[in-house]
Amino acid sequence: MDIGCIVLAGGKGLRLGHEKALETVGNKSLIQWVVFSLSFLNSDIIIVTAAKQFPPQFIGYPKLKMVTDTYPGKGPLGGIYTGLAASDSFYNLVVACDMPFLNQDLLDYMIQISTGFDLVLPRLGNMIEPLHAVYSKTCLAPIECLLKQGNLKIHELLTLVRVRYVEAAEINRFDPKHLSFFNVNTEADLETAREIARGDMSNDKC
Repeated sequence: MDIGCIVLAGGKGLRLGHEKALETVGNKSLIQWVVFSLSFLNSDIIIVTAAKQFPPQFIGYPKLKMVTDTYPGKGPLGGIYTGLAASDSFYNLVVACDMPFLNQDLLDYMIQISTGFDLVLPRLGNMIEPLHAVYSKTCLAPIECLLKQGNLKIHELLTLVRVRYVEAAEINRFDPKHLSFFNVNTEADLETAREIARGDMSNDKC
């Protein structure tokens, strides 16, 4: 399947107080962790930013493209729209830049089951993970409609497209600890990520 990758890196990092994508965990920045995790697909990777926050060569992946938000200040929904519009692929894996422990087997599974759906995303109880999901280009029109209405809630999109939820039992087959969805928002999160990475490194998993 032709699959593109979109990394949302336009957040302001308000709780950390600075650009979190460049924070280091182990020997890599958060953005490098994410790109490294996606590289197994050998796909184009689009990084959506609010501005030219870091040079592509910093990340070290040849199929990298950086774009700035088409709808600045419109949050993740605006970033998803920008990435989908810029992508040459019909299906696109969308993740946030602050998720250092993506699980390649889970991502591959989500891609494989995406045919026939507009959006594939994990669901754990009442919690969904829209920034760890597969979006098709058919989401562009409904997202644009929401943006023009000033409605920035990704939940609203779910009522407008064909959704395939990846339930807990499916997720647990690949990622029983749910580390895929761990994201860094605070200094405490950052320290936890570093502790997890140190554990992984000691077991030669990194």
